[in-house]
Amino acid sequence: MGEQNDKALAKKGQTVGLVIAITMVLWLIANLAGPQLGLPGRYALLIDFAALAALFWSMVLIWQMWQARQADKQD
Repeated sequence: MGEQNDKALAKKGQTVGLVIAITMVLWLIANLAGPQLGLPGRYALLIDFAALAALFWSMVLIWQMWQARQADKQD
């Protein structure tokens, strides 16, 4: 079962990396394009909160991965 767990953790790690990368790219694009499109500041705040939510979700997954690795070490 150790190899299955390693594969699951690797997939979860790839998901975390992808979410972080996509979040940062979209956040940068939105922050650059927002003023040029004339969007009000409240939309910038909404975009910031959406990015923070995605990054928070990523941190939760990272914590879960860390917990799983700690449990594997003890077994």
